[in-house]
Amino acid sequence: MEPVRYENGHKMLIAGLADNFTGETVRDIPALWMLFVPHIDKLQGVGPDAYGVMTGGMSGENGFRYLSGVEVKSASDLLKDFETTDVPTQRHAVFEHKGHVSKFSETIGAIWHDWWPKSGHQHAGTPNMLERYSKEFNPETGLGGMEVWIPIKA
Repeated sequence: MEPVRYENGHKMLIAGLADNFTGETVRDIPALWMLFVPHIDKLQGVGPDAYGVMTGGMSGENGFRYLSGVEVKSASDLLKDFETTDVPTQRHAVFEHKGHVSKFSETIGAIWHDWWPKSGHQHAGTPNMLERYSKEFNPETGLGGMEVWIPIKA
């Protein structure tokens, strides 16, 4: 598996709902999205894309923080349960996921277990990883418009 491209991402403020997950509870991330999706149209989003943002530990016992959200201009006027995460300007290795959303974890696993150790890249820090769901993603079919963005040092 190779990246489909390298992208110089821009600084973003992502707002949405977040929770802590471990390797054992990662299967509950879709439930977080189900809670968030009804709020998307109420946010003053910057574009049509939605993001899953992973911060903190990479996996295992300590777990990680996962935010399902959209890019916003400001943290003002957010619902009280919403959180924000800053994504700095940084370079990314971008991988396209072509299958059903239920198989997204297989693409992520292949990136971290197969590509990453052989890539020669250094991780750029936080966030650990971004999932990007473009306007081509269809939540009803679970297909189209899914990418994984891994921040790398330039």
